[in-house]
Amino acid sequence: MVLLQQMVVLFIIMIIGFLCQKKGMLNEEANKRISGLVVNVANPALVLSASINKENVIEGMELLASSLLAISMFGVLILIARVLPVILKIDKQNHGTYKAMTVFSNIGFMGFPVISAVYGSEALLYASVFLLPFNTLIYTYGVNVMQQIGTNKQPFQWKKIINTGVVACIISLFIYLTRLPIPQFAEDVITSLSNLTAPLSMMLIGASMTKIKGRELLSDYKLLIFSVIKMILIPVCGMLLIMQFDINPLFKGVCLIMLATPVGSMTAMLAQQYDGDYELASKGVALTTVLSVVTIPLLSAVLGI
Repeated sequence: MVLLQQMVVLFIIMIIGFLCQKKGMLNEEANKRISGLVVNVANPALVLSASINKENVIEGMELLASSLLAISMFGVLILIARVLPVILKIDKQNHGTYKAMTVFSNIGFMGFPVISAVYGSEALLYASVFLLPFNTLIYTYGVNVMQQIGTNKQPFQWKKIINTGVVACIISLFIYLTRLPIPQFAEDVITSLSNLTAPLSMMLIGASMTKIKGRELLSDYKLLIFSVIKMILIPVCGMLLIMQFDINPLFKGVCLIMLATPVGSMTAMLAQQYDGDYELASKGVALTTVLSVVTIPLLSAVLGI
């Protein structure tokens, strides 16, 4: 019930962002600047807020095991991404876009805010271990699959992996494991900034949906089938496997959110930059985001997580 209520809240905020864009209170320039604030300030603060949790409940070995499981999850998703476009008989020029949509979910803009709201700040430590392999893969695997058909090839740059989000994850884990004392004023600043993540990110998602017509989303039956697989089949199969392991129930909840979040907006950016299908990626983001309002609470209820 808590998860359902939180998804409804986020959906309402998303609608507000949609309306603000329609009314001209938001535009492309404003959205770009707000996105920069979320990515470089609010979301890193949300990650850091996990490390200032006063209760020492997660041991170092448990975090290590969680990291290995997170990496394994991405490995399995990459394997699924190899066969899914073939099974769905996707045109070859769109294979890269579908592969990226399969592997990369919206763990930053949606996953972290939902986890924080439903499971609390300590769960963000578990969530942060997903961000390191995610950022590494999106600038390696993500770019590679988009370039398989496209012509806009650019050399890989390691510096793109070292971004604000990754640095925040590393600092957060260091502070937590060393129990480095944080002054109260710094804690208040971090908490205040972290509270901006959910409303700003969901408003941006809502604003981006003004470009997509509902008729276009429902007319692409292959994208609809993919969305069902992405939002229901993969999370169910993944969680049934993960639940066989003796791991912290809190981490199981984090895994569910990470698997069940919609296609990440970064896939559309990759498609635009590296000659993928930008329109297809944008429709994938929009459709799965709308579906997630129903599928995430439903999966949580069915799986008992």
